Amino acid sequence: MSEVEPVVVVHGGAWAIPENLWSESLAGVKAAARCGYKVLKDGGSATDVAEAAVISLEDCPVFDAGTGSVLTYDEQVEMDAIIMEGTTMKAGAVGAIRNVKNPVKVARLVMEKTPHVLLVGEGANKFAVEHGIQQVDPDTLITPYAREKLAKFKQYNKTVYSLFNKIDPVQGDGHDTVGCAVVDSTGRTACATSTGGITAKMPGRVGDSPIVGAGGYADDMVGAVSTTGHGEAIIRACLARHVAATMSAGKGVLPALDESLLYMESRVNGFGGAIAVSCKGDVATKFSTPRMAWAYVKEDKVHYGLHPGQHEIEDY
Repeated sequence: MSEVEPVVVVHGGAWAIPENLWSESLAGVKAAARCGYKVLKDGGSATDVAEAAVISLEDCPVFDAGTGSVLTYDEQVEMDAIIMEGTTMKAGAVGAIRNVKNPVKVARLVMEKTPHVLLVGEGANKFAVEHGIQQVDPDTLITPYAREKLAKFKQYNKTVYSLFNKIDPVQGDGHDTVGCAVVDSTGRTACATSTGGITAKMPGRVGDSPIVGAGGYADDMVGAVSTTGHGEAIIRACLARHVAATMSAGKGVLPALDESLLYMESRVNGFGGAIAVSCKGDVATKFSTPRMAWAYVKEDKVHYGLHPGQHEIEDY
């Protein structure tokens, strides 16, 4: 196999990101992309890279994943995550897991230590404890911003669709699913996606993030994808798999993202974003929401943006 130029791409969620979060969101995705790229340069596998980048994003309170997750209607944190590697297409995921700092770590354990793909709720938490994942005080995962957003939701009873449509809501409610897609120098791919979900979701609600083919997808024959946006729409459109299938049919990475997001919008009136890499080292990001924080590292350059059409470059 001819050598591929490796690339690590991450996103911090596609939604109506308010101006007061712009700089922190960009700093967070750039740091995560750099983190993943360092693991890659140090000899880590594509799976190691995807996990490390998403841990960095989960640990950044500006994003709705891990620390910073939004609250259910009954004021709890319930998180979803997936990790998938494209060589054997093994995957691991958790849904509605509580009291852990890094759900993507548990997802990887599901992939590597069980015959299953997805564990949810109490079963996921029990499995995490049995495999040495420290349980944390749920209050350590909750930010003042998350409490404020739930309070505003209960006051105004906003619908979820206002978060993802093309017009900025007056109050920029939060939904920053985070994710990573990576291809290494041998063409091996992996993806990871993690989220706290949507503000005021029903207890037990699981979105697209932990669903193979919706929140993420990796196949060394094609590439890797991580998605973000309105979870129910992404599930119905099988967005990540749609991107991969479009790439497999011969489209480039960016045209595949364009076509897939248009498909989701036209068929289920859903908005969001996605990042993808091909097994040949091509990379693209795209969103149909007002903004999406993204960054990637390739050839020792950091590329990043937040607004439509924005593409900045700086040294790694």
